[in-house]
Amino acid sequence: MQPNPLRHRDGSAGDANYGVIGERYAHFRRPDPRIAGLIETALGAAQAVLNVGAGAGSCEPVDRTVIAVEPSQSMRSQRPPHLPTAIDAVAEHLPFGDASFDASMSTFSVHQWKNLSAGLREMRRVTRGPVVIMTCEPTELDRFWLQDYCPEVIGVEAGRYPAVERIAGELGGRSEILPVPIPLDCSDGFNEAYYGRPEMLLDPQARLACSAWSFVGDDVVQRFERTLGHDLSSGRWNERYGPLRTQAFFEGALKLIVGRT
Repeated sequence: MQPNPLRHRDGSAGDANYGVIGERYAHFRRPDPRIAGLIETALGAAQAVLNVGAGAGSCEPVDRTVIAVEPSQSMRSQRPPHLPTAIDAVAEHLPFGDASFDASMSTFSVHQWKNLSAGLREMRRVTRGPVVIMTCEPTELDRFWLQDYCPEVIGVEAGRYPAVERIAGELGGRSEILPVPIPLDCSDGFNEAYYGRPEMLLDPQARLACSAWSFVGDDVVQRFERTLGHDLSSGRWNERYGPLRTQAFFEGALKLIVGRT
């Protein structure tokens, strides 16, 4: 059998190798109940839900029947015991019949797919009701202070995330794009989640749970650590961004796209 060209050696689909970067992913990428609540609302009354690119299960509903799809063995192994075992498959080739699910969802996954259009078609094909996608709008990533300290990481993310208008358009039907306010104590550790806790991004393990950092060189990371570390110790970061430490929510690039038939 020929190896699937959509996969890394651990089964990861897309451009990031989660066999390397995903070792402590579940520790830092824990579901945030407020963000999960927005997804629950978007899923509506659906009982049978497909989660595509499910990873370690962040934001996955626990009060519905969920089928999880995740191509990375590293991610599948980190799913907690109370969640269903994930099926080894990719978004572009979902092993289910037409209209098999009441709803489907995908969080922080579409930028990993090799073929966005094919993945969205597959989700729409197997879903009777809403298709719910949480992702980032690439043109709004520079709202975050990281743009001033490591524009290379923001550039990587902007180049990987597809435009939310494109996703909404390809889902067809009635699609809605909703901003997702990020809480100050957000437990899901993506980059913007640390808008008021900059010290967290000096933790290499926290950065490793955000795949964009795996695309920049060691020299870039070292410069970032040196510059941010200096500005935190000198008080310069607080002078520029101090109010973010007590700002309850941050509206950055995070979006929820709800595609309805």
